[in-house]
Amino acid sequence: MKFSNGCWLQKESCECFSPQEIYFTKIEEKKVILCAPTQKINHRGDTLGGINLTITITSPMKNVIRIQASHFLGHIKKGPEFDLVVKDTIPLEVIDSEGVITITSGNLTLEIEKENGNMTYRRDGEVITKSGTRDLALMKTDWRGQVYDKGDYKDTYIRQQLSIGVGELLYGTGERFTPFVKNGQSIDIWNEDGGTSTEQSYKNIPFYLSNKGYGVFVNHPEKVSFELASEMVTKAQFSVEGGSLDYYLLNGPTMKDVLERFTDITGKPSLPAPWTFGLWLSTSFTTNYDEETVMNFIDGMIERGIPLRVFHFDCFWMKDFHWSDFVWDERVFPDPKAMLKRIKEKGLNICVWINPYIAQESILFSEGMEKGFLVKRTNGDIWQWDMWQPGMALIDFTNPNACEWYASKLEELLDMGVDCFKTDFGERIPVDDVVYFDGSAPKKMHNFYTYLYNKTVYELLMKKRGREDAVLFARSATAGSQKFPVHWGGDCWSDYESMEESLRGGLSLMMSGFGYWSHDIGGFEHTSTPDVYKRWAAFGLLSSHSRLHGSTSYRVPWVYDEEAVEVVKTFTLLKAALMPYIYRNAVETSLTGVPMMRSMVLEFTEDRNCAYLDKQYMFGDSLLVAPVFNEESKGIFYLPEGNWTNFNTGEVKTGGKWYEEYCSYLEIPLYVKEGSLLAVKENAERADYNYADGVTFRVYRLAEGETVTTVIYNNYMDKAAEAKVSLLEGKYYITVSIDMPYTVLLMNQTIAQVTNGSVTMEGKNARISCKSDGVVICS
Repeated sequence: MKFSNGCWLQKESCECFSPQEIYFTKIEEKKVILCAPTQKINHRGDTLGGINLTITITSPMKNVIRIQASHFLGHIKKGPEFDLVVKDTIPLEVIDSEGVITITSGNLTLEIEKENGNMTYRRDGEVITKSGTRDLALMKTDWRGQVYDKGDYKDTYIRQQLSIGVGELLYGTGERFTPFVKNGQSIDIWNEDGGTSTEQSYKNIPFYLSNKGYGVFVNHPEKVSFELASEMVTKAQFSVEGGSLDYYLLNGPTMKDVLERFTDITGKPSLPAPWTFGLWLSTSFTTNYDEETVMNFIDGMIERGIPLRVFHFDCFWMKDFHWSDFVWDERVFPDPKAMLKRIKEKGLNICVWINPYIAQESILFSEGMEKGFLVKRTNGDIWQWDMWQPGMALIDFTNPNACEWYASKLEELLDMGVDCFKTDFGERIPVDDVVYFDGSAPKKMHNFYTYLYNKTVYELLMKKRGREDAVLFARSATAGSQKFPVHWGGDCWSDYESMEESLRGGLSLMMSGFGYWSHDIGGFEHTSTPDVYKRWAAFGLLSSHSRLHGSTSYRVPWVYDEEAVEVVKTFTLLKAALMPYIYRNAVETSLTGVPMMRSMVLEFTEDRNCAYLDKQYMFGDSLLVAPVFNEESKGIFYLPEGNWTNFNTGEVKTGGKWYEEYCSYLEIPLYVKEGSLLAVKENAERADYNYADGVTFRVYRLAEGETVTTVIYNNYMDKAAEAKVSLLEGKYYITVSIDMPYTVLLMNQTIAQVTNGSVTMEGKNARISCKSDGVVICS
């Protein structure tokens, strides 16, 4: 939201009340409270009126400082609030000198000038950002004088502006399909069902990340308005309606460190099961299908050698006009339990579509109304509209009994054989004429509704399937929703432009605390050309989660052409082979909060060429993926400094350069960073298996004296093996803790002699066969 008219003036009727001095301080072990009048106090008479801000400073953990600025302290604060993991505070180091208050947490210091209330954040003495004159302020947008102000916070906001330095770039704020770098953008944190081609977003996160190695989390579930180098080009501004502002400044020093601290506060991404990383196939949305169609799809994938892992039933598994009553449409699925059993016998897991809305034709509508489980209007009526289903209502997830009731209906599906749910929607949540069971503020519930919805479903899955097998396919999100994976990018068109914007949105979400992400392979709306489908398949199967899904047409590859079948098969098998590497990165994501799919700037912050890159990404810590976005079959990508090896061909390229290469449909630019140790399973046929059994460790040229390590995990952090490779005086020393044979592939290396193993040269690569534990020496 913009308040200014240029550099010096406010908008008409807008008045800015900002601290003019720090009048007094109250210092406690874990808290500093400042009284900040918005007028200079020259004599005692100046204290008789005017607006004061009370600023409370705490720290939830080292290197994080929390600022809470409030006008009226007697204002009753309605929920909901973010479900933060870290709620306690730690002792502060405070120096209260004559002119400056210095507050330190870890390596992060906040200096506050008593004369004017200006704030400076420093990391080890170096300035990272500042708040100067008028930057922190109570803003009145219909100001007619203090005597006419009723104090009801109508037309009232609090804003904070923080300085942006030369060359500083900002990222994050959720899954946004606008430019990846957020400088110059006006962003409202307000969940909308707007597709992938607009400034609207399904997943709004009030957090931005700076390439200077700090982040800002605005602790408000309601609408937060960001002006990031837009209203004032040297300022990052955020504002909220009302008389209180609460935000955290998180120090790095690296961008990864910031994400780790942010997810320490809001929650780590939970770890999905290995089977979820396999290929998902959907019925698509409005297509006509029945049990015969479903089984033909599944059998068709099996017959063509494509290792399908999950089958998804979209909306019309239920009767039209009955969503969501969770009752199978007996006209097309006469015996769903038997059908699900047959699908499971083919080695698949099963997902079904749900949403949190109840149509009035549903058998659940009258029951939910009678028991008080539906959101109401202020006059006591059920809140209904016709936007998605005629007369639909919303489950009131602020009512614990409603959550239990809703979950009980889903539990029946789990008992029938369903394994997981696509938790669609949760964005179009009303704010006018709305009453919630627990009295929650509707404007806060608009964004937060999705959290309660997905939490209810995820907790049921943990109860029924165990923590290690709980997974969703969710569209909407808010801060903390990363605890309920997986999320997908929403409704995109079926063209290269939407493929590109989908990746951009995913990378933006990954810069906002989320660990795993997916998208509709081939696009959702309409039907892509075979060309786009095949390129999207390669991209989709080198994403953390991979699903074939559309709207009005099927997404099985043979409806495009036979080459599409080969493409989907090739990249599904490639992902299966990479699963020891992929799952290790997934485990680390769940422990650190650093995402699986990483923007280039996150991994190579010091490389200025990476700052704006949004058409390629790091898939884990070692693999660079550059999808092809054109009909000319050109892979266009940048390799950072160092040597990079093509995963499939072994060709080595020098980094610090841009490249353009021709790619057949069976190829994608996929490069391995030098000094990498990749665990892979050659000839793997599905996504979940014993990742240590028959594993091959690929070693990409080390520098003299360098040591690399890796770990193999099986289901839910079960450590199956550890490997270490060192290059010392020209010899490779290989140590693997494993109780079964394994292979080491030294890429682009010639080996003449091996101790405790045997060697076979395969072109430029040396394959070392090893029996089990013990040090293998290669020279």
